[in-house]
Amino acid sequence: MSKTDFEHELLRFSDEVKDALHTGKPVVALESTVIAHGLPYPDNVATARHIEAAVRAEGAIPATIGIENGRFLIGMSDADLERFGATKGIVKTSSRDIPVILAQGGKGATTVASSLVAADLAGIPFFASAGIGGVHRGAEKSMDVSADLIQFTRSRVAVVCAGAKSILDLGLTLEYLETQCVPIISYQSDDFPAFYCRSSGFPSPHRLDDPHVVARAIDMHWKLGNRSSVLITHPIHDSDAIDKDEVESIIREAAIQAEHEGIRGPGATPYLMRAVAKATQGRTVKANMSVLISTAALAGRLACAHTDYLRQQNQA
Repeated sequence: MSKTDFEHELLRFSDEVKDALHTGKPVVALESTVIAHGLPYPDNVATARHIEAAVRAEGAIPATIGIENGRFLIGMSDADLERFGATKGIVKTSSRDIPVILAQGGKGATTVASSLVAADLAGIPFFASAGIGGVHRGAEKSMDVSADLIQFTRSRVAVVCAGAKSILDLGLTLEYLETQCVPIISYQSDDFPAFYCRSSGFPSPHRLDDPHVVARAIDMHWKLGNRSSVLITHPIHDSDAIDKDEVESIIREAAIQAEHEGIRGPGATPYLMRAVAKATQGRTVKANMSVLISTAALAGRLACAHTDYLRQQNQA
């Protein structure tokens, strides 16, 4: 884990997060795109608070990350959450966009990739997200690969999620992560999950059922000198899951329609996600909330286990 530089010119810590990091309490980083580019205000703020509450319920401290006035916000106060939730037009900021948004001094909503940059700088070893990006379908022609995957190779942060979105080429996503030597651990599951779906149809490289063993595996990865992330997946609750075959059928039809309409690049993902939401009559809204909460809770639990493990190592 990186040592925290509380005086870093690009970081502004909330008092709660600063105290937690200073005293060695477990902290979980969270993205802010869910606030600025998710639900409308005030539902977006309420959702962010539910996610933070899930982290707290497991004994960890949430650190929602954003960009404002030329610095990363490492942890948001209630006022920060309200401001980000109520402000329209906040730029969705991936890792490549960070220097420009910082230089302009404006607001930025962090994605998975940019949140990992900030978490690594801040010395926060855990991050939670409902789902990660990956290799897009047709990437052999479009070269459309999410910046999330690239950032996994650069940030020493454990990423807890419900797998990658079903609209992606999950087989190629797993191949890419294997090539880049990013460990994938499925917690209490044999399969790699697919966001709304409990299984992608692909087996996970590793299954671990004990949070303390997960904590040791993360520590071992970094002790080996690796600068990359560890990906920890956990499937959506069975009661909230959507059938994989149903989702796949919707995606295939929507992808054909998107091609006819000339929708490619950044516009493809929201187009396909809207198609799935419409075809499932809004069941994806419930599913999305389910994975937001469950991944945050698991990240909190694992962060606590990791903190306990490090304390035991220091006392040995």
